[in-house]
Amino acid sequence: MPYDTAWRRRFLKGAATTLASAVLAPRAFAFAPDVAAPAAAPAAAPGAGSREQPVRRMQSFALNQVRLLDSDFATAAATNLRYLHSLPVERLAHSFRMQAGIASTAAPLGGWEKPDCELRGHFSGGHYLSAAALAHASLGDELLKQRGDQLVAALAACQQPNGYLSAFPESFFDRLSSGQKVWAPFYTIHKIFAGMLDMHMHAGNTQALQVATGIGNWTVRWLNGFSDNEIAHILKTEYGGMNDALYELYAITGNERYRDAAHRFDQASLFDPLTAHRDELQGLHSNTQIPKVIGAARRYELTGEPRYRRIAEFFWETVTQNRTYATGGSSNDEFWKTGPGDLKGQLGLYSAECCVAYNLLKLTRHVYAWSGDPRAFDYYERTLYNARLGTQDSDGMKLYYYPLQPGAAKFYNSPTDSFWCCTGTGAEEFARFNDSIYFHDEQDLYVNLFIPSELNWPQQKLTLRQETTFPREPRTRFSLALETPARFGLNLRIPAWIGAGARIRLNGDVLDVFASPGSYLTLQREWHDGDRLELELPMHLHSEALPGDDSQRAVLYGPLVLAARLGSQGLTHAMQYCGYDASPKPEPKPQPTPQVMAEQAQDTSWLRVVSARELRFEAVTRDGNVAVAPLNRVHGERYAVYWQTEQGASSSG
Repeated sequence: MPYDTAWRRRFLKGAATTLASAVLAPRAFAFAPDVAAPAAAPAAAPGAGSREQPVRRMQSFALNQVRLLDSDFATAAATNLRYLHSLPVERLAHSFRMQAGIASTAAPLGGWEKPDCELRGHFSGGHYLSAAALAHASLGDELLKQRGDQLVAALAACQQPNGYLSAFPESFFDRLSSGQKVWAPFYTIHKIFAGMLDMHMHAGNTQALQVATGIGNWTVRWLNGFSDNEIAHILKTEYGGMNDALYELYAITGNERYRDAAHRFDQASLFDPLTAHRDELQGLHSNTQIPKVIGAARRYELTGEPRYRRIAEFFWETVTQNRTYATGGSSNDEFWKTGPGDLKGQLGLYSAECCVAYNLLKLTRHVYAWSGDPRAFDYYERTLYNARLGTQDSDGMKLYYYPLQPGAAKFYNSPTDSFWCCTGTGAEEFARFNDSIYFHDEQDLYVNLFIPSELNWPQQKLTLRQETTFPREPRTRFSLALETPARFGLNLRIPAWIGAGARIRLNGDVLDVFASPGSYLTLQREWHDGDRLELELPMHLHSEALPGDDSQRAVLYGPLVLAARLGSQGLTHAMQYCGYDASPKPEPKPQPTPQVMAEQAQDTSWLRVVSARELRFEAVTRDGNVAVAPLNRVHGERYAVYWQTEQGASSSG
């Protein structure tokens, strides 16, 4: 996320280009090239009052309405919880107390939380609070709620009378306004701001809202001291999602001064081209831009101004269709170095920063809610499985980058001496895997992900249970528990990757209906207690080229990106973990891209399924047979995601 030359950090070719209608009840919601008046939508979310505009077709469920069942996602969430439990409140609060002149005997944290690091406080006072609040709401973790409450109280005691709260001095903002070098102070303030808002919204902490209001008031006063030209210069330094947080405070309080302050974070050099549907992203630090666009999305939801929907949707479309790897991740050396549709030469050790995928998923949720277009979840699913799920080890350590250079290996943070941006966003992501499986409109239910889970929908007096071992089996099963019969539409996403032979069973009987890939299959009927559905999801091998380089292709099985397993010879623990060093340093030992014989671009005959149940595959390469596995299951060994095709190599040479 934050970029600084002294601390070097280095998205699925678009969803299906046509959207087929479902057989039972056609639905085809395209992303609008322009937007007129907002369409009618369900009532605003609880607590948001009349400030929410009627722009959403879809509503998400509250985090406590969806419970994860046994799966890789539930296991990963539990691992993340253990890591969050291991961090004492006293150590998290230490730098804040030192800054406020309050005695602390706790050992300081290291890495980006060291007492002399200019980003100190971003994780300890920000990401941790967000993750604790989300884990409480999603998983019912009372210990983390208690820890979050304690940390809020500790930081509240450090807040200055003018509302300023940080682990670094207010003078950092003098440096920012005067053009002196400083490492992204608003970026860190945003994390603290967002952490407090999350503790209020997801954990019911009223003190956190008081603290957030103080931060908002300080921000309003600070901004009022500068002209628009001066603000434009200030915005050249990464400021995270300050606009998003201020809009959220406005949504909660109704105080328009926060909405107006958020508007001052509009960055014309980014927003104006996007409004005109121009991709001028080349040369920009990738993840710096996405939170700004999420803020634009939030403004659209609170004001209904069409310009901000145009900004968010065009940005989402051009990045997810033109600037992403097969994994759904984006960026190389943290930047977009090339034009749209050209990622040739961008497979590096520092490719696909994890924060980028995290924020693109956040933006996808906004874009999907406005249109209800299932193609958004083709991207979401791809990124969730391939750019998020495999970014944590068995101890809860997280990746910073997802290296795509052939022969690279994953490299993780240390428990208390790294605290990169992606450590924080990972802790949040792994605490809320339940948040996008199901959506609803005023009456109907939408199933977007095939993750074992249980949904409680009191308005329909419905409990829906989804059971599956997907992707280890090509199907998922649903059982409905209803207090009384109810009529509504159950919409099942039919993914763009689905193979031949898909079908749906209702109470054991095959229905003579289905829907096209990239659409919803809608079952509109009166449902009864005990009704059962089984959706077949046949998966097959398919490949796609690296944008701008047809000679390099990634292979997928259903939504899973596969990787060549290149072994662990010479790979030490120190190469995979960063120890006490603040910045990630992967071992730069590239290997040649595995070469395969492919007579046609889409040919995957050189790859065979050894065991679908175990997700084991084998590739025949020019150098012999190579074991292949889903990328998200590769740990502790080198790998390659892209393959050099002989057909592509000859045509490019």
